Amino acid sequence: MKNLFLILIVVAAIFLRFWNLSSNPPSLTWDEAAWGYNAYSLGIDGRDEFGKFLPLTYLESFGDFKPPLYAYLSVLPVKLFGLTEFSTRFASAFFGVLTVLLTYFLVRKIFSSFDEKFKIVVALLSAVLLAISPWHILLSRAAFEANVSTFFIVCGVYLFLLAFERRWILPISIFSFVLSMYTFNTARIIAPLLVFALFAVNTKFMFFKMKLQLFVSIIFGAIIFIPLFLFLLTPQAQLRFQEVNIFSDPSVVTRANQEIKNDNNSVFSKALHNRRFVYGVEYLRHYFDNLNPQFLFIKGDGNPKFSIQDVGQMYIWEIPFFLVGIFLLFRKREGDWWTIPYWLFIGIFPAASARETPHALRIETILPTFQILTAYGLYHVFDSFNPRIKGVNIRNLAFFALLLVVVINFLYFYHNYTAHYAKEYSREWQHGYKDALSFVEKNEASYDRIVVTEALGRPYIYSLFYTKYSPEQFRKEAVIEREALGFVHVNKYSKFTFTKNVSGEVNKDIKSLYIDTPDAVPPSAHVVERFKLLNGNIALVAYD
Repeated sequence: MKNLFLILIVVAAIFLRFWNLSSNPPSLTWDEAAWGYNAYSLGIDGRDEFGKFLPLTYLESFGDFKPPLYAYLSVLPVKLFGLTEFSTRFASAFFGVLTVLLTYFLVRKIFSSFDEKFKIVVALLSAVLLAISPWHILLSRAAFEANVSTFFIVCGVYLFLLAFERRWILPISIFSFVLSMYTFNTARIIAPLLVFALFAVNTKFMFFKMKLQLFVSIIFGAIIFIPLFLFLLTPQAQLRFQEVNIFSDPSVVTRANQEIKNDNNSVFSKALHNRRFVYGVEYLRHYFDNLNPQFLFIKGDGNPKFSIQDVGQMYIWEIPFFLVGIFLLFRKREGDWWTIPYWLFIGIFPAASARETPHALRIETILPTFQILTAYGLYHVFDSFNPRIKGVNIRNLAFFALLLVVVINFLYFYHNYTAHYAKEYSREWQHGYKDALSFVEKNEASYDRIVVTEALGRPYIYSLFYTKYSPEQFRKEAVIEREALGFVHVNKYSKFTFTKNVSGEVNKDIKSLYIDTPDAVPPSAHVVERFKLLNGNIALVAYD
């Protein structure tokens, strides 16, 4: 019976992550288009879009130096299905499903000392909660490398615990942790902290029972980590952190200095408003932003890419069971219980240093700890609650009442996601570039020059993606500008010019097609096509 339930959960996870994957989310973000095109390029000649052969530590992309593994995982789907939205998002959806399945086995391993009924029920509950999680569904349906990194971390923890029974699995566990670090920046902090704790807690057993396996794992892990370690020492690796972290925000120091000045430069004020202390307070505030009930259970992330905006990252009915789960886990402290709160605790460390909090993507690597805690609490509530009134089993009534609430809450989320989400938020997904560039591809022969606005994002990557432009030809033709800070702009290639000011590129001596936002189109322009968002508003206009 447990196998049947597990199969049904996996089937549900597959459906919720793959159904209409190409059309919802409604368009590719520029990062998704970059993953797809780099996979396409790697599959052709082993080089990324800018010509680097088999990049190991980063993809230069727009100058944000992405960990490269997602692109490599997308090479085969792009080969099989072509360069499409589906193939680009395939890896995220696929590993999202595998994470649901692996969660079942992880929970059984964490609570291996418990009785069989407890392990099976809590493991199944954890898996089903992750399968229907709004948080995990949304991040599995777009090409978010964080979602793949989450799988490798879950896999690493599971295999580490399994290694006490099958000792030569330990090097594979370490390999999985290192792969997570080649997939997503946040994992470069979380994975080492997890590995360190797992080793520290089990030091005695490993030194006495697994010396050889431990030695091999350390050497193997160190070897495959060396390229990444050397890259982390470079300015390029620090670029993204410097761009988004609170410690480079000068407004914090400005505010502290003003408060000291307001207090007439008193010694007490200088101590209280010392910038190190202020930054520490800011860090804690940002840390706890990610545990805000409004974020977790009510509205979700303020970025529509990570939330439908009227359902939390978790369901509201999970609140009491989540809280009970935390309380009872610390009270009972059985099995490898500590891994769950520790994982959750450290998982927010990197995201707390960012200016934008809460952030569902940056803390996704703590999943499925939330679901495990909820499942743990849910089991114990119903296991200890069994009153009878006049022969009626109240627990059964409570169970069916809760099941009804769960179904209604899920259907509310799913209906909004499938019926309304794409129409309401197509702008946030840069909808319009696909239609515009498909139009350009059909009419390109009629023009000598095509000028595209950068107002919606990074148009060059959409042009390459949707026209399946030859990577080799692009490298020969591209006019690339690299800023001192590391950001990369593709200004031109072939007939295309990309600019923030399209009207400034008007040249009546050359037959040109211009793609711009509707508010920037000159009154005298000859409009040849309008490209609409899914809500009917005009996103882009083509004129000549």
